[in-house]
Amino acid sequence: MAIADSLALLNAVLNGCSFLCLITGTVLIRRQDRAGHKKAMLGAFGISAVFLVSYLTRVALSGTHPYPEGAPFRTFYLVMLATHVVLAATVPFLAVGSIWLALTERLAWHKRLVKITLPTWLYVSATGVGVYVMLYHVAGV
Repeated sequence: MAIADSLALLNAVLNGCSFLCLITGTVLIRRQDRAGHKKAMLGAFGISAVFLVSYLTRVALSGTHPYPEGAPFRTFYLVMLATHVVLAATVPFLAVGSIWLALTERLAWHKRLVKITLPTWLYVSATGVGVYVMLYHVAGV
């Protein structure tokens, strides 16, 4: 397995771990565990930062990989990829804003922003795994 392929797998794992941290943080805050929630959410942010470095490294090493013409589920993949990319561009801003509001104890504003941030970040993390599975395992790139 080439290093770029290894990084693609690592990126999918990191997206999955970020997703799990986000779910864990959500459960913890609903249980009123602010300290646990903070750790889980900062963990999700840290994992996403590592993902970004790994992703940019993979793209620098091997470029982008188009989904082959005629491969199964190509239209589904392209729609998923398009929504993933557009929303992924918003996650860093939403996440930083949400974290900053929480750390500065502006909890009413934090709760309002998180209503957008959480579902967006969950979708991006989940579809990041989906993009990997579709590209490397369904299409066989």
